[in-house]
Amino acid sequence: MSNLTQIRRLLVTVSMVGLLSACSVTFDAATLGVKASVSEPAGPAPEGTRFEVNKKAVFLLFGILRVSNPSLENVLAGQLVDGREVQQLSIKVRSRFADLLVTVLTLGVIIPRSVTFKGLVVSDGN
Repeated sequence: MSNLTQIRRLLVTVSMVGLLSACSVTFDAATLGVKASVSEPAGPAPEGTRFEVNKKAVFLLFGILRVSNPSLENVLAGQLVDGREVQQLSIKVRSRFADLLVTVLTLGVIIPRSVTFKGLVVSDGN
C-alpha cells in the first residue's frame, strides 16, 4: 500500500469522525447546583410554575465549530430562587424551517439549531 493511499484513508477517517460529531449539543445536569429531574415523584401531581425557554445553538463550517451553545445553567438560573427545584425537565433540539433555510442558503457554513427548555418549577418541600 502506498503512502498516498494511507494518507487518503487517514483523511477520510478523520473527516468522518469530525462530521459524525458535528452539531452535537451536550447538557449536564450534574453541575447545576440545584435539583433537576426529568420525571416527577410518585403520588399527587406537583404544583408549580411551568416554563418554556427557546434558545439558539449556532455552528459553523458544516457543524465542526460551535459559535454559541445555550446554557442550561443560565436558563434555570432565571427560573429558580432559593428552595426551588425543577421537575419534568425536557430539552428538545431541532432544526426548524428557518434554521434549515439558513443552512441551505449558506451552503452549510452557518448551521443554527433551535433548543427548547421546558419544565416545572416547584418548592423543595413538594
